[in-house]
Amino acid sequence: MRCKKLLGRRMSAAAALLAAAMIFGSVSAYAEGPAGNDSDAGASKTDVAANGSGIDMSTDYPGVTVKPGETVSFPLDFASMDGEGYDVDLSAASLPENWTGYFRGDNKEITRIHVKGATAADADESTDAQFSLSVPEEIEEGTYEVTLEADADKGGTDTLELEVTVSQEESGQSDFTSEYPQQQGVSGTSFSFETTIVNNRSTNQTYSLSADAPDGWQVTFTPSGESANVASLSVDAGGSQGMTVGVLPPENVEKGEYTIPCAAVSANDTLALDLTVEVTGTYALTLSTPDGRLSFDAYENKEASVTLNVTNTGNVDLTNLNLTSSAPTDWEVTFSESTIDTLEAGATKEVTAYVTPCENAVTGDYVTSISASNSETSASADFRVSVKTSTTWGIAAIGVIVVLVLGLGFIFKKYGRR
Repeated sequence: MRCKKLLGRRMSAAAALLAAAMIFGSVSAYAEGPAGNDSDAGASKTDVAANGSGIDMSTDYPGVTVKPGETVSFPLDFASMDGEGYDVDLSAASLPENWTGYFRGDNKEITRIHVKGATAADADESTDAQFSLSVPEEIEEGTYEVTLEADADKGGTDTLELEVTVSQEESGQSDFTSEYPQQQGVSGTSFSFETTIVNNRSTNQTYSLSADAPDGWQVTFTPSGESANVASLSVDAGGSQGMTVGVLPPENVEKGEYTIPCAAVSANDTLALDLTVEVTGTYALTLSTPDGRLSFDAYENKEASVTLNVTNTGNVDLTNLNLTSSAPTDWEVTFSESTIDTLEAGATKEVTAYVTPCENAVTGDYVTSISASNSETSASADFRVSVKTSTTWGIAAIGVIVVLVLGLGFIFKKYGRR
C-alpha cells in the first residue's frame, strides 16, 4: 500500500514538470519569432487584410482592351476592412516597359489617399480614386499585366492585378443615332429630334457638336434632362448620353425637304447623323379692301356694298375658303361668292359684300365683322358701318321747298311784265 502511494506521487510530479516545459517552450518560441525572422513579420503585415482587417483596393473591370497609344482609366475603390481609418501610400509596383501611369483623385494627381473608417458618416463608405494608364504608340499586340499597390503601414498592404489587352481592332463602333430622324411641319415649327451618342471605346470621350444648316436656320444641342444648350458633350467609356437636337427654320422658308448634317467629333471618333425636315408650307391669309379703308355708309333697310380683297400671303395654295360675317341683330350680309374654291399662293381675290341694316336701325356707327377661313388658316376684318336714316319730315320739307320755288316762279312770270 505504501508503495502504491509513493508511485502516485512520483507520477504527479512528472506530469507537472512536463506541463511546465511545454509552457516554457511556447513562451520562448513567441519571444524569438519577431526578432529571429523578419520575413515572417512582413508576411503578417501583408495578410492583415486577408484576415478581415486592414484595407481593400478593387476595381469593377480589372481587364480591358485598348488600342496602341490610348489612355485608359481604372476607377478604384478603397475600403477599410476593420473600421479603422488609414493613410495609404499608392504606387504602381509593376508596369510594362515604356508604359506610364498615375493615380488621380478630385482631378489631381495623387500619391496617397485616406481610407475612411468607422468614424465616417457611413461606416461602409468606400473611398474613390482612379488610375490612368497610357499605352505606347509602338507596341506589339498582346496581353500585359500591371500591378498596383496600396500600403497602409500598420493596416497592411493590398495589391491589385490589372490585365490590359492591346489590339488594333476596334472594341466597338461608336454611334450617333436618332429614333425619328425625319420630321415634317409648317414653317415656323420648332422641330425636336431625340438623339443618342454611344461611346463604345474603352476610354472616356468628349465630343464637339456641330450642324451644317442652311442660312437662317437655328440648331441647338441640349443634353437630356437639362435646359442649357451645349457645344460639347462628355460620354463615359462604354456609356451613352441622350441629347435633344432642336431645329428652327426661318419664318419665310419655302416649302420643301431640307437635310441638316450633324456631327459629334472626339479625339478618336467622328460620328455623323443626318436629320431631315420637310416643310409642308406656310399658311397665311389677309382680308382688307383695295384702299385699306374699313368703313362705309349705309341706310336703314337699304343694301350697301363693299369690295373685299382676300389675299393668300403664304406659299401654299389655299382651298375651300369660306366667307362668313358677324353683324348686328336683324342685319343681313351676303357675298358675291361665299366660297373660294382655290386661292393660289400670293394671289388676291376680289369679293363683294352686301350689307343691309335692319328697318329700324338708328342713326349711328355699328361694327360688322367679316372673315375668310379654311382648315389651315383664317383672317378677319372689322368694318365700321355708319347708318344714316331718312325721315318723312325731311321728305315733306323738301316737297314744300319745291312747291314754294315753283309758286314764286309762277308769280314772277305772271306779274313781272307789268
